[in-house]
Amino acid sequence: MYILGINAYHGGASACLIADGQLIAAAEEERFTRIKYWAGFPVQAIRFVLAEAGIEPQDLDHVGIARNPSANLMKKVLYTLRRRPSLNLIKDRLANAGKVGALKGVFSDKLGLDAASLKAQFHNVEHHRAHMASAFFVSPFDEAAILSVDGMGDFVSTMWGVGEGNALEVSDAINFPHSLGYLYTAVSQWLGFPKYGDEGKVMGLAPYGAPRYMDQFRRMVRIQRDGSFELDLDYFELSGKGSLMTWEDDEPFVPTMFSAKMVEALGEPRAPRSEITAQHQDVAASLQAMLEEAEFALVNKLQAETGQKALVMAGGVALNSAFNGKVLPQTAFEEIYIQPAAGDAGTSLGVCYYIYHQVLGQPRVFVQENAYTGSRYTNDAIGETLRRYELSYRELDEETLAAEAASIVAQGNVLGWFQGRMEWGPRALGNRSIIADPRRADMKDILNARIKHREPFRPFAPSILEEAVGDYFDQSYPDPFMIKVYNVLPEKQAEIPAVTHVDGTGRLQTVGRDVNPLYWQLIKAFEAETGTPVVLNTSFNENEPIVRTPDEAIDCFQRTRMDALAVGNYLVQKGSNQ
Repeated sequence: MYILGINAYHGGASACLIADGQLIAAAEEERFTRIKYWAGFPVQAIRFVLAEAGIEPQDLDHVGIARNPSANLMKKVLYTLRRRPSLNLIKDRLANAGKVGALKGVFSDKLGLDAASLKAQFHNVEHHRAHMASAFFVSPFDEAAILSVDGMGDFVSTMWGVGEGNALEVSDAINFPHSLGYLYTAVSQWLGFPKYGDEGKVMGLAPYGAPRYMDQFRRMVRIQRDGSFELDLDYFELSGKGSLMTWEDDEPFVPTMFSAKMVEALGEPRAPRSEITAQHQDVAASLQAMLEEAEFALVNKLQAETGQKALVMAGGVALNSAFNGKVLPQTAFEEIYIQPAAGDAGTSLGVCYYIYHQVLGQPRVFVQENAYTGSRYTNDAIGETLRRYELSYRELDEETLAAEAASIVAQGNVLGWFQGRMEWGPRALGNRSIIADPRRADMKDILNARIKHREPFRPFAPSILEEAVGDYFDQSYPDPFMIKVYNVLPEKQAEIPAVTHVDGTGRLQTVGRDVNPLYWQLIKAFEAETGTPVVLNTSFNENEPIVRTPDEAIDCFQRTRMDALAVGNYLVQKGSNQ
């Protein structure tokens, strides 16, 4: 049985395919279009996942999308009418709903098919139910509490419930416009980070400040006695003058979401690319503290109501790794799972498993233990590409490749590492990564100057051998998806300064020998040479989506000041470190 899940007309458009409950392939459309967070209908991702299975659209049994225009319909209508919307807004929303609701017609049209040739049943899955399914049904837990928090989908910002076996039950929800995701976006815009996806930058800025604006933020966000929350909407611009967001065939556009009252509370907003002051740092710290305060209220409420020992989370706010790393130490939950594409891209995965388990009643047979679900290339294909670029290279066996790559990194060089299947989700996890020496305090500046060109306050992440986590961090709970922040042990911070943030933390990836053997070999070889079982890992890109193909890897390698490239079994070097 083949089931295709789609996230479309929403940021992070994506496609996912499962066969008899097993995950075959999943990919974000941005990796094909080369436009970050691309929205629209993910035609190329759909064609990719079908090709991975060697099937045609006519072979699909079920197709679903992570939107349901009929969900919460009356609440949508009443809210819209109260806002006195413009005609353009009404037309935009109706057009979007029409495309989502007429999925079979849109699917066949976009793929150039005769709709009559398709045998598949088509499904609309409510946005947050898709999030919840993506969190629970691929987790290792037979039962767990489930929390989904994001900006908004199908008029809901937050939803929670319980999963048991092959079923999930929704307990309650918080409706738009009360949204922690929109709070974070609005303040990120005030801080001069206006683009969709910029919220992660603010999370990196927060440790530089102190939460001196909590009085102001507690007026914006009111935590209720039952653990839920409400926003004071006067601080936010949610008018009916136009579409809240634009989800067409391009990067999502988000209009200004903070109001004059927020400006009155926090001061004049920062202009993009202008100086970041102590005030901006403190506002970022206060925002992060407010988010955590509200989320802890939700998590504690959920644990008290369900009595569950395990928690699974999804939604864009579940990518807030700073909060995620605090859940186990600061709550009664004993286990936690967050799948690697926790944001909206992951709803395509949730759609697949919602249909398979919740709709069809099939038993669970799959746990997502790695994120390697994307494109892959044979060594023969990679070799042909290298020859086309007329690059000098050496072909090595895996053991030698890992050893030489480790030596290159230990000598202070920057290595592009392109191996196996591409990662699913926003993090590079050792298959499309740039690798560097975490022991060099200047490596962060070197990477930004040569390749990444990022804001200097943003940290770089460590990849560490799974068996060594407890020797370097204050927790040993595995995290193969780089989605939690842990404290670096005080005595180890001087050893790995390039991956230790200003507050003494690191957003780590644990690397297991059985999960990614070649990447594990690289880090193990680095440890043998340096005594440190950690490397710096950042995404293989330069202000673009992570590279997907050998051509893109070579292009990035050539146009930046990367020193070496390990692509498949081939090693390319530019020369000595500069």
